[in-house]
Parts: sequence; C-alpha cells; structure tokens
Amino acid sequence: MAPQHPEGAAPAPRSPGAGGPAAPKGDRPVDGDVLAAYLRERATEFLRALRAHRESGGGAPEESAEAVRALRRSARRISGTLHTFRPLLDTEWAEGLRPELAWLSGTLAHEHAHASRLERLLLALHRLSGAVPVPAAAGVGAREEGARGNGARGNGARGNGADAPAGPDRTNLTVGAAKAGALLDRRLTLARTRAHSTALEALGSGRFHAVADRIALLAGEVPLSPAAAGADLRLPAAAAEERLTDAVAALPLLTAGHPYNAAALVHGLAPDTSPQPQDAPWHQVRLLLRLHRYAREVLTGAPAETRLEAADQALTRHRDAAEAAAAAAEAARTPRIAPATAYALGVLHADQRHEVEAARFAFHHLWHRLPR
Repeated sequence: MAPQHPEGAAPAPRSPGAGGPAAPKGDRPVDGDVLAAYLRERATEFLRALRAHRESGGGAPEESAEAVRALRRSARRISGTLHTFRPLLDTEWAEGLRPELAWLSGTLAHEHAHASRLERLLLALHRLSGAVPVPAAAGVGAREEGARGNGARGNGARGNGADAPAGPDRTNLTVGAAKAGALLDRRLTLARTRAHSTALEALGSGRFHAVADRIALLAGEVPLSPAAAGADLRLPAAAAEERLTDAVAALPLLTAGHPYNAAALVHGLAPDTSPQPQDAPWHQVRLLLRLHRYAREVLTGAPAETRLEAADQALTRHRDAAEAAAAAAEAARTPRIAPATAYALGVLHADQRHEVEAARFAFHHLWHRLPR
C-alpha cells in the first residue's frame, strides 16, 4: 500500500538538487544533524505522551485527553517531516513508518471530530433560532479528542463516551429545530460511539504496539540516508513551500474575497452525495500548509510564525464547517422526516456553507499578509 500523509495525499517531495528550488540565500546551510535532532525530539515527546496516558488511566479525563492530543501532535509532525525530507532518510524505513503514523493519527481523531461536529451544529441551531444556548462544559472538544480510555500498550482504556458533557439545551428551540437537533444528536452520537470502539480496538492491537516500538527506536537513532551527508535541509523545505504557493495560486482567492459565492450553490439539491467539489483544493492547501509549517519548525527549531498559524486555523475552520454542512445535508436525506425538520436542516446546511465562505475570506486576507 502506498504511504499516505496523515490527513490526506500530498505531492511527492522533490529530490534535493534535482531541478528543485534553490536554497534561500544569505543563510548558513542546515545539515542532516538538525533533522535527526528534530525527529528524536518528536519521538521523545510521543513516548512521554504515551507514558502520561498510561499513568492517567484512573485520573481526570482532561489529563488523558491532553496526552492523546500530544500523541497525535507528535505523530503528525513525524509523519510530515518524513514526507518532506524523505530523500535524506532511509527510504524503506520512512515508507514503512509514515502510513502507520497516518493510521494512528486518523484513528484517534475520529471520535473528537464527531463530538465537535455535533457541538458545532447544535450551537448553530440555537443561534439561528434566536435562542440563548446553555454554554457547553469547558473543554468538550478537548476531552472528546482523547477518545477517553485510549489505553496504551496493554494499559486498558476506560469510558465508552456516554459521559460526555451535555450540549446546548434544546428546550427553547422551535419544533423543527428541536427535532433536527435530536436527529443530529442520534446520528453523530452513534458515529462517535463507533469511532470510540474503533480507537479502543486499534490501541489494543499489535499494530499500535509495533508503531510505539518503532518510535522508541527513533528516539535513539534516526536512519539517515547517505544523501544526508552534506545535504542542505533548506532545499526540501523550499520545495514544500513552493508546492504550497503553487496550490494557493490555483485557489479562487478573488472569489473568496467577496462575501457571496453563488457558484457554491450549483447542484446544491442534486442527489449526488459526493463532497462539495469546491472544497477539495482548499483541503489540499491545508495539508500543504501543515507540511510547510513542520518544515519551518525543523529549520528554525521554533513553532511557526503567528500569521502562519492563523492561516492554518482559518483552513481548519473551513474544513470543520464543510464537514458540518455535509452532516446536516446527510441528515436531511433521512426518509420520512417532518417538513419542519427538513427545513431546519436546510437552513443549518446553508449557515455552515456561509461559515465555509467566511473561512475562505479570512484565509484570503491572512495569506496576502504573510511575509514572502
């Protein structure tokens, strides 16, 4: 199976010096030792988070959730770094580890995604209904991301997700909005429960143990390729930035600069349930921006610049709104629902598509403010 990026496919990196972009001028070259140190540090963070998760088995949910977030964060960065700097690493080792990290990160993300989507949609229903929502308990998304009870390496997992903090009170909603909220609650809670079970099964599997063992080895030794000797890390990092720039140039940023995008409504009532075709290029830019951020972290040894982080957050809001809109549309296709319920779901879908446009508008302005 061909290796995949943790959150989707990304273009293959170019080999340094093989027709790729020139290294930035005026700075000293960055050698392979920096790459090895970065990967060892991320591997150590992964193992530290794994140990913290095991130790929090009977503790507060917040501690377990934070440990799982750290696991996912380290896994994404290791996988992204292996992708960008693949020519400088042992090919067989990198090709084998990347898809396993993608599997782990994706498995741990699903339960949190369903819980956050439900919270987002219920809050939007209240906002659209003119009702004052009851604030959800602090940290709902954070606690859900932990796929509570993701036991690590034989440490067992606790909880089945049934004790999630309650969302907004639906008693002040109209009948149609209340029924729409109840339908979404049933659908997304079921999906979240299934994702929780999948995470438990995965985290107790030999596959997960094998990934943890390989990360433990990475913390001690990074298998660099012979090409790493004397290589300049700025070359593959510049290639990652160039791929991002090319992808952004292909986006309809001028359309995103306007508050209304009529093209997004084309075929809105078609029976085809495939994702909105306009979204895919934006999702791809989000992945490439992540790779660029991680490459910058390798070179500078520090988190990404504030404006780059803000652009990433705008694209994350874009993805969340697009997925929420798709969930509302899918719920509206439920057979034999009341017209008022279907209408409320349609209004909710339109609201989330407006959120998509708002996120594109925000990215449009943030991108042009980024230093070049």
